[in-house]
Amino acid sequence: MKQALAFLLSVVAAVGWAQAPAQPALDYDLLIKGGHVIDPRNGIDAVRDVAVKDGRVAAVASSLDASKALKTVDASGLYVTPGLVDIHVHVYPGPKTNDYAGGDSSIYPDGFTLRSCVTTVTDAGSSGWRNFDDFKSRIVDQAKTRVTAFLNIVGNGMGSGPIEQNLADMEMQPTADMALKHKGLIVGIKSAHFNGPEWTPYEKAVEVGRLAKIPVMVDFGGNVKAGRTLDDLFGKYFRPGDIYTHMYGGVRGEQDPETKGPSKAMIDGRKRGIIFDVGHGGTSFRWSTAMPLMKAGFLPDSISTDLHTTSMNAGMKDMLNVMGKFMAAGLSLRDVIAKSTWNPAREIQLEELGNLSVGSPGDIAVLRVEKGKFGFVDPLGGRMDSSQRLSCEITLRDGKVVYDLNGLTAERWDTLTSGARGGDPRWDNTRGRRR
Repeated sequence: MKQALAFLLSVVAAVGWAQAPAQPALDYDLLIKGGHVIDPRNGIDAVRDVAVKDGRVAAVASSLDASKALKTVDASGLYVTPGLVDIHVHVYPGPKTNDYAGGDSSIYPDGFTLRSCVTTVTDAGSSGWRNFDDFKSRIVDQAKTRVTAFLNIVGNGMGSGPIEQNLADMEMQPTADMALKHKGLIVGIKSAHFNGPEWTPYEKAVEVGRLAKIPVMVDFGGNVKAGRTLDDLFGKYFRPGDIYTHMYGGVRGEQDPETKGPSKAMIDGRKRGIIFDVGHGGTSFRWSTAMPLMKAGFLPDSISTDLHTTSMNAGMKDMLNVMGKFMAAGLSLRDVIAKSTWNPAREIQLEELGNLSVGSPGDIAVLRVEKGKFGFVDPLGGRMDSSQRLSCEITLRDGKVVYDLNGLTAERWDTLTSGARGGDPRWDNTRGRRR
């Protein structure tokens, strides 16, 4: 009896298998068709199809066969770029008050990144060597966004009151040890907000940068009151590839007092190979500084937000808003994309990012250029009018759809049977990826 039952079940199974059509092997998990691709690293500025497979860019071509993809998205009229790279944010939140290092001045990354087509951020010195492990375990390892970091030269990171002024907590060896331990995650060293007359923070930060072979980013703090100058910072301490952030802040010697264009220190710094980063923040971007410098040809190397709780709802808002400001100021979309993808990726020495080369991580932004009447403001209340702005339609991180504003990767609800998931059964619409 048991043998007969087993035989019957094997026959039923064989019939079922015979009737089930074989699933064809497919070349791509997701195909983005017909979008205008801007990939500055590879010199692409044209309509192209982009495909991803197993979390990486699989192909970029003028025409790819949709039948070879599990899921196809029509990106006609949209722009397809590498995922945006924002190298100045503060994303180490926690219970402390008035503190970036595990405090309420920082924010959780995913709420302000993916919906802005940002796939990689660099926390700019919120943590130091004493609390980096906590930052890594609670934030970096949990986020969908790729989070990297500039490690603060101050062991306790970016805190209020005397924390950032404590010269005794600026220890080179443990900072270098932590940076070397997490090579590729810690991508630089940060010094910020120092108000004393000493050059100690910058001397030590640069020395750690040499030991770990990574760049230094500096927020020049209270240099004017302390008597320190940009000319000395760039000429005596900075190396080529080190990064000056808040370049359009207008209060640290960036402007020539007579011409209002770039100061001699800024011009000489660029000749020496210094990198100039926007770092918009809550108060570190002024139209009255940015426009004269840009008219004189002093453009940013990289666009970044300085995202934190006091900038996120003010003049800065998000990465796309900051990028829109530079389009309003006259930069082309191609230039703005370059300064928000490939340039910052190179600055933090992660050249696998910020591009759509075959084999690169499948970090992709699908952007819309909206037409209308818009305004971009600075912290002083000045407005720049514009007829266009950017919005984020789709964000892919490692080939997975992590944000889809208008459901372009989803199926129409009325094409689905009750409780069913539409499209190829191997594609999971709810998770934006292959099953």
